[in-house]
Amino acid sequence: MSAELETLSATLPARGRLMGVDLGTKTIGLALSDPARRIASPLETIRRVKFGPDAARMVEIVRREEVVAIVMGLPLNMDGSSGPRVQATRAFMRNLAPLVPCPIVPWDERLSTVAVTRMLIEADASRARRGEVVDKVAAAYILQGALDRLEAIAARMEGDDGYETDDA
Repeated sequence: MSAELETLSATLPARGRLMGVDLGTKTIGLALSDPARRIASPLETIRRVKFGPDAARMVEIVRREEVVAIVMGLPLNMDGSSGPRVQATRAFMRNLAPLVPCPIVPWDERLSTVAVTRMLIEADASRARRGEVVDKVAAAYILQGALDRLEAIAARMEGDDGYETDDA
């Protein structure tokens, strides 16, 4: 999945927001980056109805926030294999792609919800509060991972000038 992000990094404009998506069976968590793509912030949770209205809300946000790419959490199994949720996520991505004016790339989201839930418990959030925010915070967690990877790719590219350095 890093390959999709590597390809995306070569085509992204210098500035512009990315949107992170945590696609669940009942909800869709959304997060946005700042235009400089350093920090991911939770945005909202969409209660899933049907693809049409769910996608329409996402398209509205993409246009309003001038999103330049979408990072979709891909729920791989712990061994890295694909299960039914991965297939459903890929189908959602395929159906959403013609509706948005930006690329959509997958990002490994294994354990993102577990990590976010643990973080919210440590922050002493009530069970009700965790239920309200876990999806959009998971989307921010997914997006932050992709932002960090994009930053590492950019740093590697900037340092790759074709000359070897002798630091000894």
